[in-house]
Amino acid sequence: MTDHTITHATFTLERTYPVAPDRVFAAWAGQATKARWFAGKPAEHYELDFRVGGREIVRATIDGVPPLTFESHFQDIVPDERIVFASTMHSGPNLATASVTSVELAAIDDGTRLTLTQHGAFLDGYEEPAWREQGTADQLTALGEELA
Repeated sequence: MTDHTITHATFTLERTYPVAPDRVFAAWAGQATKARWFAGKPAEHYELDFRVGGREIVRATIDGVPPLTFESHFQDIVPDERIVFASTMHSGPNLATASVTSVELAAIDDGTRLTLTQHGAFLDGYEEPAWREQGTADQLTALGEELA
């Protein structure tokens, strides 16, 4: 019998972007735009059906690791204000994580404050919470570059 482990983790990341909330929201909602900053170069496949009940899929192969598949289902979308989605990440055939993420957008004097909070269950050592937090931080940096 294989030992199974689960690690629970929550993190919150905040970013400020010098554009209005509708521009930040559009970068999450548009397939071509989001593919550039979210999926990035290692993605072999990307699709986005941005609506409540819709899904997002990213498949990538990175040297030295099994193929990765990230799939999200959108639970709640309030234009220019909020996005909530539930996701899984597979490493090859193995479920690595299950998570719930909220993205909040708030207008501020010099643009938009984005607050992303993720609650994750990390399974059997296929992914570590610190890896996910760093990867998400890198994506938010790429979002800022996309918006510049």
